[in-house]
Amino acid sequence: MFALSHSHLVSGTSIALPALLMVAFVGGLAVQTGLFMATSADIPVPATIRIEPRNFTYRPAGEFYKNGFAVDAPKVEVNRTQSLEIMKYQVTTAEYDACVAQGACPARETMTPSSFNLPATSISYDDATAYADWLSRRTGTVWALPSDEDLAFAAGGKFPDDALGVDPDSNNPALRWLADYQREAARKSSRDPTPQPLGGFGEGEYGLADFAGNIWEWSTTCNRKVTLGQDGAAASSSESCGIYIATGKHRSPLSAFIRDPKGGGCSVGTPPDNVGFRLVRNSTWYARLVFAFRRAAT
Repeated sequence: MFALSHSHLVSGTSIALPALLMVAFVGGLAVQTGLFMATSADIPVPATIRIEPRNFTYRPAGEFYKNGFAVDAPKVEVNRTQSLEIMKYQVTTAEYDACVAQGACPARETMTPSSFNLPATSISYDDATAYADWLSRRTGTVWALPSDEDLAFAAGGKFPDDALGVDPDSNNPALRWLADYQREAARKSSRDPTPQPLGGFGEGEYGLADFAGNIWEWSTTCNRKVTLGQDGAAASSSESCGIYIATGKHRSPLSAFIRDPKGGGCSVGTPPDNVGFRLVRNSTWYARLVFAFRRAAT
């Protein structure tokens, strides 16, 4: 009986001790990297919405080619099995300026007043990721830029479809050039590109506010070139990470350091009116662990 009890005790200890050491290590790492800092009373946690799982049709971002000609990206059926928590509104000037005040974010280059009711613009991808890192440390939960697919999932019917509708098997490049010219001619800057107060552009069917107004939003999706085979499936693909997809009324690939797309840096097409961002929140324990390890490695 003693031998059995002792065996169980040894077995339990051998399991519990590494687990306790791991908890202690992760806890120390989290404290060291500042992940569990308390939220400042003067910096409210941003309002979020939760998008419940569903299937939806989505046209992936990127440049697609078939038989040497540019074609529309084929639509894919996406099965989202996990909910998504995302900021209802874009990050505001006051929220971003709080990060600047603590030396964690570069200063804005616009004269827009610091307000909890005005979206921050002229924000680069690098600026946005710095803010996400700072907010994660301030709140103890992990915030990050969404992917292009995340934005499509949350925006629903407000997400743009950039397809031109040209037959992908056509060998007449003039059809594509003409369609592209007509699309770009129809894309004009907003009559009033000035950033509007939160809620000024309404909500989508899932509650996401101000998407596809006059502010394009950064995503973590790298620009890529995809060659399609005869069956329409991807035969080869190459990514350019350093150029990311920003989405608003249409998609726009932008260099990570660009703050004002009208001043250059837009890879193709009509430049966005403004560039800002919103974040998704991941409250899982493993997201915090990944965040802590990533910060420790930098």
